[in-house]
Amino acid sequence: MDNKTDTYKTVAKPSEEILFKEKKSKFYGYAFPVDNEDEVKIIIEDLKKKHSSANHVCYAWQMGIEQLSYRANDDGEPNNSAGMPIYGQIQSFEVTNTLVAVARIFGGTKLGVGGLISAYKMAAKLALENSNIVEKIVQNQYKIRFEYAQMDVVMRVIKQKNLEIISQKMEMNCELIIAVRKRDSEQIKDIFVGIYGVDIT
Repeated sequence: MDNKTDTYKTVAKPSEEILFKEKKSKFYGYAFPVDNEDEVKIIIEDLKKKHSSANHVCYAWQMGIEQLSYRANDDGEPNNSAGMPIYGQIQSFEVTNTLVAVARIFGGTKLGVGGLISAYKMAAKLALENSNIVEKIVQNQYKIRFEYAQMDVVMRVIKQKNLEIISQKMEMNCELIIAVRKRDSEQIKDIFVGIYGVDIT
């Protein structure tokens, strides 16, 4: 990702459960926002408890913004018949930091690999269509240190550039932590570097 594309899409919150039926098999689809693999493990364990009669809980996730990582898991279904079709939908919706899981309850009729691929793909697609997908901005955080006398100058820049203050300590020696949109960060850093008596890291 270059500095111009400093936004990414993700699901805002866990989706509602969706149900897709194929030849009496039931496929329950879900989408979740995730930031790490530990969260994925907990969610999958919860889904396995919730659908204790499910034969398989298959899933895929993608995380990261500049460096993407992903995993697809077939959970005992034939190779690449579940996890990869789910992952394909994550790619087609262009979301990251997102987990899509599908719990399958077997209905007695075998679907064959082709049938499985299309059923898992459809359940994943419905789960993502049913999600609130939001665009987020990638931000860098900076710590600014300055003496109380520089307060007006610093605050003027923050106001003009519409910067977000994450935290502040206002004493004789002041300290601010600000969030800056990634594509603007070099420019903003240069402005503060150019102000006498202001230290930015």
